[in-house]
Amino acid sequence: MARKLGPILMVMTLAICASAAVNPGSISGYVKNSTGVPQMGAMVEVLTAAGTQTIYTNPKGYFTTAGLLPGTYAVRVSAPSFLPSLRENIRLDSGATLLVNVTLNTLFEAVQMLPARAQSLEERDDWKWTLRSASNRPILRVLDDGPLVVVSKSENEKDKVLKARVAFIAGNDGGFGGAPDMSTAFSVEQSVFGTGTLAFNGDVGYGDGIPNGVLRSTYSREMANGSKPQVTLTIRRYGTPETVANGAALQSLALSMSDSMQIGNFIGLNYGSEIQTLQFLGRANAFRPFGSAELHLGPNTVAEYRYASSIPTTRRSKGYDTAPVDLTETDPRVAMVDNQARIERAHHHEISVSHRQGDNRFQAAVFSDRINNVVLNGVGEDVPLTGDFLPDIYSGTFNFAGQNLSTNGLRMLYERQVNAALTATFDYAFGGVLTLDQNNMQWSQVRANLRTRDRHAFTTKIAGTMPRTKTKMIASYKWTSGDALTPVDMFNVSPGQSDPFLNIFVRQPLPRRGFIPGNVEALIDVRNLLAQGYMPLMGQDGQTIYLVQAARSVRGGLAFTF
Repeated sequence: MARKLGPILMVMTLAICASAAVNPGSISGYVKNSTGVPQMGAMVEVLTAAGTQTIYTNPKGYFTTAGLLPGTYAVRVSAPSFLPSLRENIRLDSGATLLVNVTLNTLFEAVQMLPARAQSLEERDDWKWTLRSASNRPILRVLDDGPLVVVSKSENEKDKVLKARVAFIAGNDGGFGGAPDMSTAFSVEQSVFGTGTLAFNGDVGYGDGIPNGVLRSTYSREMANGSKPQVTLTIRRYGTPETVANGAALQSLALSMSDSMQIGNFIGLNYGSEIQTLQFLGRANAFRPFGSAELHLGPNTVAEYRYASSIPTTRRSKGYDTAPVDLTETDPRVAMVDNQARIERAHHHEISVSHRQGDNRFQAAVFSDRINNVVLNGVGEDVPLTGDFLPDIYSGTFNFAGQNLSTNGLRMLYERQVNAALTATFDYAFGGVLTLDQNNMQWSQVRANLRTRDRHAFTTKIAGTMPRTKTKMIASYKWTSGDALTPVDMFNVSPGQSDPFLNIFVRQPLPRRGFIPGNVEALIDVRNLLAQGYMPLMGQDGQTIYLVQAARSVRGGLAFTF
């Protein structure tokens, strides 16, 4: 009998041990910001080779996930207005309960200079992997035996953080429009009160001895609930020798306010407005609201509604922090009608759905645009300041008030992350544009013959940073299926946003020299390199002038960052 019981007891013991070896465990923790405030609604993803579990934090910032088999896990945490954080190589034993606390940082808090310290080979390899894994990852220090903590400076130290940049830009239009004169752009940013940022930037130009420029002051603050209210005041002055002699220099003042908020775990709101007043041969005012609402349908799918009342530019994607001094990229967009200033007024509604799958991103969008007093761009020599012309001495172009534009359209986008440093984007858009049915007509007949026609547009864009040389490069080509004086999909702010035709932008860091403080970068910005889309017209004095989607320009200069 004892001989029979022995094997039975041994089998039961092995079965119990095997059962105990696969007891599920759990991972829990708290998500807070750098000041210790719990973050409700933060998305926590527990990553394994088999799949991903997604949970959201409660009002106390607490999360927990149970039923996890023994193994190695990673925890990724993201929340609106914060940079994502990642904790890797989390070893979960059978039946264990792990506590992983996460501190989320904003971009401003993350980009802080940390003192150098000796690192082991293993730590250096982990750091290289982190840099390769995501371009917007905060500066973290990860310890295998402790919680995830973002190292930041004290409140008093933050108040002393100062960042500044000065850029000297010049251009050559080659007879096609550009920026023939020089300008100096500057940007100064100071951290105040720990969570606030005060920025002052602008662009001062030099042309024919007439001082012109744009000055902008911005105050923003990070709130405990993750929102970031912002107030901006922009002052702009522009004049030609003719306008100054007649006491009619263009001056504008704009006050904008914006904010964001999170409703529940899946709705994000961004909203604001801008009040503009313009003084130029009279006075004109404009009220420009804007806003968007995002609905998170899943960890990789977002539906968005967006409303805009001003046309965006590509300055942000190129790293231009300052406002432009010329009329080609600034707001309010203004033109002349019977010697009276007219402000372009726009209404844009858009519904889009974006989905990310691995290194690929897809977007489908439909939009409706209604623009009154559409501002058209033209190129010509010795354009007089009379009637319907508003010349721009800095870009060698002029503004002309066209008719109204009302159109509906659609956009399809495909974006591919080729590698950690290079992104390729393909954009297709369909919608209405303003155009003329024939060329070489008399200038007096232009406005009466403007028509709205449907056009197709295809955009190919490559953007990235070279790992060794740190060269930032953006190259794009936007083709339109026929003659057009306005771009297709004028309000596009997706990764497929691009100026018309062939454009090249290069930002190259230069080697540091002991006598030059800070970092120095060389800038080259080429637009419509092949001078495509020029529509010839007969001017009032018999000379040929052109209406264009975008004037060819070559700009370059140096930027100093302190």
